[in-house]
This record gives sequence, C-alpha cells and structure tokens, in this order.
Amino acid sequence: MLPVVALVGRPNVGKSTLFNRLTRTRDALVADFPGLTRDRQYGQAEVDGEHFIVIDTGGIEGNEQGIDAKMAEQSLLAIEEADAVLFMVDARAGLTSADEAIANHLRKQSKKVFLVANKIDGIDADSAIAEFYSLGLGETVHQIAAAHNRGVTQLMYVALAPHVEAFARSVNEIDEDDSLYEGDDDVVELAEGEEFDDSDEIAADDNIKLAIIGKPNVGKSTLTNRILGEERVVVYDMPGTTRDSVYIPMERNEREYTLIDTAGIRRRKNMHEAVEKFSVIKTLKAIEDANVVLLVMDAREGITDQDLSLLGFVLNSGRSLVLVVNKWDGLDNDVKDRIKSEIDRRLGFIDFARLHFISALHGTGVGHIFESVEEAFDSATRRTSTAMLTKVLDMAVFDHQPPLVNGRRIKLKYAHAGGYNPPLIVIHGNQVNQLPASYKRYLINYFRKSLKIMGTPIKVDFRGTMNPFANKRKLTYTEQKKRARATQGWNLDKDK
Repeated sequence: MLPVVALVGRPNVGKSTLFNRLTRTRDALVADFPGLTRDRQYGQAEVDGEHFIVIDTGGIEGNEQGIDAKMAEQSLLAIEEADAVLFMVDARAGLTSADEAIANHLRKQSKKVFLVANKIDGIDADSAIAEFYSLGLGETVHQIAAAHNRGVTQLMYVALAPHVEAFARSVNEIDEDDSLYEGDDDVVELAEGEEFDDSDEIAADDNIKLAIIGKPNVGKSTLTNRILGEERVVVYDMPGTTRDSVYIPMERNEREYTLIDTAGIRRRKNMHEAVEKFSVIKTLKAIEDANVVLLVMDAREGITDQDLSLLGFVLNSGRSLVLVVNKWDGLDNDVKDRIKSEIDRRLGFIDFARLHFISALHGTGVGHIFESVEEAFDSATRRTSTAMLTKVLDMAVFDHQPPLVNGRRIKLKYAHAGGYNPPLIVIHGNQVNQLPASYKRYLINYFRKSLKIMGTPIKVDFRGTMNPFANKRKLTYTEQKKRARATQGWNLDKDK
C-alpha cells in the first residue's frame, strides 16, 4: 500500500506550494467529495521513483477557542489516516499563537510529526528556526524552500524512511548542510537508452485485481454484492457509509479475480452505526492496487465533476478502465438519450474504454462487464514484438507521413515495447521533438486499431537518434601532444 503524508499548518505557510511541488500539478486530482472540507486536496506524489499519497489539509486558523473543533472538522481524518504528518510553519513570519495551538493538538496524536520550517531561503536560517524548538515536536526542525524546491527531497526521504526501504538505506547518508539548498531535479523524462520500469507487470497467475470506485451512493457495494452473489458488503442507502477497502477473492469463468471495494464490511446489526465520512485515500489506494478499474456513475445524476476527478486520477495512474452507468432501469427513453448524449460530449476523450449501462440492484447488464474487464486486462498486459510494432509504425507512416520541418521530413525509424500495464511504445527517429500533438494522437489511434487494444491507455515515448560522435572518447593529454606535434610538423612542411 502507498504511504500517506498529510500537510498541516495555518494558512499561507506554503502547504499548497509543497503539495504542488510533490504532485507536480497545480491542482488536486480528487476533491470536493461529500463530507469532505472543500479546500482539502489529495494527490499522488513521487520522489526519486517512489510513489505516495499527499494530502493538503487546508489552512487551520488555530485560535485557542476553536482549534479542537476546526482540527476535528477539517484535518483529523487526514491525520488519522496518514503515515507521516508534516507540520509546516513560516520561517519568515516566526512563531505564532496559531502554530502553538496546532502543535498542542498534534502532540496528543500518536502519529509521527515532522516540524517543517518553510521559506528559509534568503534569511539567517539558524536564527529563524530557533524559536520553533519550543513547540516540543522533536529535536529537528526541517528546513525547506518549497517555492524553489530546496530541501524537499531530503525532507521526504526522512519522513518516508520508515515506509520506503530505499529511503531508509539512504537517509543516514544525507548531509543536511550540503543538501539544504540543492535544487531537486524535476525532470521526469527518461534518459536516452533507459528502459521503463516494468514493476506494474502482472504476476504469472494472471489474477485480475478489479477496483470498483465511484462517488458515494452510486451503487458500488450493490454491484459488488451482485457480482459475488452474496451480501458480503453492507449496502446502506446514504452517501458516506465507507470505511476500509475490502479485498475479496473470487473466480469467474475459470479466471481468478480480486475485487477491491471501497466500502467496509459490516454486520447487519451494526448497519445503523455505519454512517462515516467518505475517505478519498481508500479510493486512491484501490486504484493503485488494481489492474482494472470500474468507474461507477449514477444515471440519475449524470456526469458530475466528482466523476471526472476520479477519472482523471485513473488515467494519471495508467490503469485499465471500464465505465459503468448504474441505475439505468426505470428511466424514460428521452432521459436515456440525454444521458448518452452527455457521455459522448464529456467523455469522448476516453473512447478506448468500454461503456456499460446496468442495474446493479436487479442484475441487468452486470454479466457483460467481465467481458470488457478481461479485454482491458489482456490488452494492458499483452506482449508485442519489436517486429510487429515496427511494422505497424511503417504502415502508419505509409498511410499518413509525418510533416516537414524546415524542408526536411520527420523520419520515424522503428518502435519497440518499453513497458506494460499500461502499454508503452517507444518510437525512435529524427526530429521527433518536432512532431505535432495531432500526429502523436494519430499514431496512438493507429496502434490501438491495428493491435486491437481496448480498455487501457497507450503511452508513447519518442526518442531522437543519438549523435554517433557524442560519446566518443576524449583525447588524453599524451594524445593531445601527439596531435599538436603532428599538426605543427604538417604546417612546417607546408611552409617549405
């Protein structure tokens, strides 16, 4: 499971800046769920190839009278679910009463808290952070400048060391003074010749992990129970009855599955106590653990912003996708036509995903979902040879040549597989950085149609041909002297 890091602090200390730095975005991937504070943001973050979930809990006012209620309302859930809590303060503004009130609350928690002084650049660091030691949150005040990406990687190494083995091995080797002002590399492109990580490749047993996600009360648990044929997951007709993700093994058509449902198991006698806040973290973890994701939407509500937010995270994670519109029964034909038109308009950009209209309550259309699930899984994990990929590339170029750049035709030479789940196709050629986005989309669609890849996104990486002289060995000092003598002698002979 991915570790979870919560960012806590009063307003304007730089939490959102650090959030955006870690997630490499300017907005949350998933937000605005019922029961959650609107300014709380969730996103997938990455540092040196290690993934984790980060939560920006929003600004906490911290007044003594209202701090407990505010923390409980806005941040307590995030803190309880976090593996590490980063308590951020403003080094420039100094220690405030709000900082002290928040620190008092955090000391009562059982979570590991890291005190982080932000905006440390351009000031006397030692003097600026001295007063923060009085908060009693450990012997270390971690110094960063989130806006300039200084000290961020070091901080995350320390915070995640108990949960990430690679960080644990390296954390003792980090010198705080040397690395404090070293900018962390934000470049995520692979170096020339580097192969993509196949860590998401599927085990040989072909067990399909199927996550059922969606906003509250769309029928996720009803669908899970319908698939299982038994009431394993409690169904409660009110948004927010979720707790932990449930992993349920099953077999269908001689194929093994693991259903991942974001609703918690409850006994019937406890159903009246099951109303709890929806946890976005559970959904994010379910997506990361899955091979295929079922995104369940409510036909009676249409396509909502919450549906699109979840969809964005699925696509960002590269998971295979099947769309399910539930509660389809009982709708008038004109309403069905309107919903289909809305789907075509708002979800046309994911035409690779199969779409199913079902009634989980009555079982209508549920059985056909697994045909699309298996198709998506097989497409995402299928191995394709270099010869086949290059042949398809040649066919695509023959049907529609790349454009000219400064009078020269962009040349695409060959293609090979760079990874699976999702499929990654690496294309080598000349001037590939000049390829327009429209031609890249054309190639993706051509590969999809030719290879019959459905239900999974396709990633394409374009790599330019290396300069054959770029890695030639430089002349040694002795060789340079020999060349100089030879050149001098040639010049003397020429003068004669």
